[in-house]
This record gives sequence, C-alpha cells and structure tokens, in this order.
Amino acid sequence: MSRPPLHVESMSFKGSAPPGGMGETARPMAASIADAVFAAIGKWLCKMCSRLEQITGRSQMRADMIPGAVFPDYELSDHTAKRRKLSELQGHDPMILVLSRGGFCPKDRRQSEGLAQLHREMEVGYCRLVTISTDNITETNENRSAVGAHWPFLSDPRRVVQKDLDIAEYTDPLHNPMIPHVIVLEPGLIIYKIYNGYWFFGRPTMDDLRHDLRAVTMKCRPDWDITTLEMKSAWQQGRKELFYPYGKSYAQTIAAED
Repeated sequence: MSRPPLHVESMSFKGSAPPGGMGETARPMAASIADAVFAAIGKWLCKMCSRLEQITGRSQMRADMIPGAVFPDYELSDHTAKRRKLSELQGHDPMILVLSRGGFCPKDRRQSEGLAQLHREMEVGYCRLVTISTDNITETNENRSAVGAHWPFLSDPRRVVQKDLDIAEYTDPLHNPMIPHVIVLEPGLIIYKIYNGYWFFGRPTMDDLRHDLRAVTMKCRPDWDITTLEMKSAWQQGRKELFYPYGKSYAQTIAAED
C-alpha cells in the first residue's frame, strides 16, 4: 500500500515558525549544529595534516626539501669563526641538523640542554650534531657555552639559510629568526625527516631522535647485523671495508671528527 505524500505545511512544531520561516528555537539550534560540524571537520583536517607530516617526514619549507632530497651544503662560520661546510661536518655519518632561533629563545635553550645529553650517546654511536642560528659569532659562542654544548654551532647573521629555505619567522620581526626545524640527515646530506619546531612540542623528543638515528644507522651501516653468515664470511675474507671504520684506521676517524 502506498503512503500518502507528506506535506510539511500540515506539520506543526512546538516553538517553530509558520511555513516560510525558521523559529527562534530552531535557528540557534541549527547554528550550534553547524558550528559543531565545522569544528569537527577542522580538528579532523589538523589531525590528518599532522599524521601526513609524521608519515612523510615533510614540513613547510622550500618545496624541494623532502625526504630523499639532498640538503644544501651550506658553508658558514662556526663558533670559533672557522668556515665549515655541512658535508665536512657530517663526514660519512648520520647527522642531526638543528635550525635554531638563537640564544634569545628560552625554548631553543631548553632544546639544546636536552640535546647536550643526547649528544653523549651520539658520540659513541658515531653520529653528528650541528646547530645553525642567525646569531652573530659572539652570541653563537656564548649560547653554545651557556647550554654546555660540545658540538659545532654555526652562525648565519646574513640569514642565508633562512632566505634560501624560505623559513623566515615573520611573526617575530624584531629578531627575524628562522622558524625552528630539526632535520635528520642520512650520509650525503640526504634528508630522512624534517620536524617543524615553531611550537615546542612540534620538535622531536630525544626518543624520537633515537628512533630516527636507529633507522638511519640501519640503512647506512653495512655491518648493522654482524651475526649473518655473509658478514662472518666477509670478515674471514679480510673485507674490512664492510666493517666500521670501513677501511680507515681509528686514528683517521678520530681526526676527522675534529
């Protein structure tokens, strides 16, 4: 049996307006529902963007700076005024590169204090750490000493890196720093992951960096697992180039870390 057509005009609702208008009760209710829907969509989009960044390692930086790309080999003055290239500082090891606001920022100082503890592990794990900021050399040296750092701090007061990577922190025209980033690099300055640290909790924890360094080390060290038959056979055959320090003497390796 077919149902008769439903005529809205014949329906009445408590607190509603007659046909042609929305009642005073229904109008704010509809607005509240719309607000809730838009808020939910906004949260979902933020969550998806954050998840995508975690998966791909991408962050808002120059478009070609993505995992797998080669990071620019900048040459800057270090805290002793010596010119250093990133490739020289990295050698053949995994490296963490910190793009910092500078010594004026309490968030960056706290981050450096945490990195000072991690750096002790990185040294015995044959990994490198470098910080770049827009501070001048005097400020760079003072900041490095204040946080107890023992890794190279590079000074970029001309903002070469900031301009080249398009990461000016436009919300701070007084200091005009870089938007803080942490970049995990495979040997050869190959980008593994990028963290955007504008907000402090966008920066990687020390455990995040440990996991990243483990993943990069597994990729780049042929002797990661020396229990395999292949590695045992290679050692017996005298193929020392497959085992750390990969054909060099330990003295040569130590000299290269200076």
